[in-house]
Amino acid sequence: MVDVLLGLQWGDEGKGKIVDFFAPAYDIIARFQGGPNAGHTLYVNGEKIVLHQIPSGIFHENTINLIGNGVVLDAVTLRKEYDKVAAFGVDGRKNLFVSERTHLILPTHRALDKASELSKGNEKIGSTLKGIGPAYMDKTGRNGLRVGDLLDKNFTTQYIKLRLKHQRLLDSFGFNEDISEWEEEFFEAIEFMRSLKIVNGEYFINEKIASGKKVLAEGAQGSMLDVDFGTFPFVTSSNTISAGVCTGLGVAPQKIKDVIGVSKAYCTRVGSGPFPTELHDETGERLRKIGNEFGATTGRPRRCGWIDLVALNFACMVNGVTKIVMTKSDVLDAFEELSVCTSYGIDGKEEKTVPYQLSKVTIQPTYKKFNGWMTDTSRLKQHADLPQAMKTYIDFINQYLGVQVTHISNGPERDQLITV
Repeated sequence: MVDVLLGLQWGDEGKGKIVDFFAPAYDIIARFQGGPNAGHTLYVNGEKIVLHQIPSGIFHENTINLIGNGVVLDAVTLRKEYDKVAAFGVDGRKNLFVSERTHLILPTHRALDKASELSKGNEKIGSTLKGIGPAYMDKTGRNGLRVGDLLDKNFTTQYIKLRLKHQRLLDSFGFNEDISEWEEEFFEAIEFMRSLKIVNGEYFINEKIASGKKVLAEGAQGSMLDVDFGTFPFVTSSNTISAGVCTGLGVAPQKIKDVIGVSKAYCTRVGSGPFPTELHDETGERLRKIGNEFGATTGRPRRCGWIDLVALNFACMVNGVTKIVMTKSDVLDAFEELSVCTSYGIDGKEEKTVPYQLSKVTIQPTYKKFNGWMTDTSRLKQHADLPQAMKTYIDFINQYLGVQVTHISNGPERDQLITV
């Protein structure tokens, strides 16, 4: 049996903490897509740690953590992250497994990412410059190197061949930065990776499922950044929705049971691209300040706005969401009035569907107003103790989406999570 936990907005919904909370109920936590552009923030013994590639179940001693074939893996980032985890007394070699079909991010992928983004000028996608896009391009172009290739004695030859191809592309961009230090780090990290448990991921996970083990598939980024269904072209390079679990881990659709969607009580976005409910005023700045809305991976300030139920309903539909975890509800404690987007005004018509390409239309969001609760909810432990105005806000969201909010996160710590 496989449950899926993923983001329903533009990423940064607080998935790391939620995976960490649910992890004890599962035998395996598996990452199925994305790369080191994903920052999952956890608090361990009151200390903050951000995981970029290692699954968020790593701090649970008896939980297997699998990096699936749908991920693109940066060996340098993985090694640094491994050392951070080790500082907490966790031996990653014990319960961290990597699928041999997982594609590698090379130093030249990072260079290509930077060169491509620089060439776009004012039309930048907002890439994190981690090499994710170029790595996925090599995957679909059937050129990429995979983790299993590390065990091949001809790996260096394969690397040089691909590097020469990349160099020709870099020359066409006029990119001439020295990346020799990146390469030195890369080959040191490659030696480290060879010491990890490299497995045939699809057989590995299906054998565990057949033996009765419970799997939680951990998504990265968010549904509105999905390469097919997100706000194209301002999207990531992988399938972030639940369908990506099948191709990213090698499990059949009928093995998937619950799809747990994570959404903030408001909305944020990092980087470029359409954002219908974005606030460019003092309210948006207050959301950013109170919510500490700065990227876990990049440190970039996040764009902030009210919750968008049109986009959220779309995300629930394409994912088959069965339950929702609402995060950062406590950020709204200080607001006297709240707004919820219930439809889009497009060319004088009211729409409740997400357009084919959001960046090609002008959207006027229609809002329903709610009274704020003006109460500190961060210390509350029971649903019954929540202020009535907060319950009204959440009940409306439940009714609109047709999916229930089952958990409410009211702070960053592990124990700040209320079961409804």
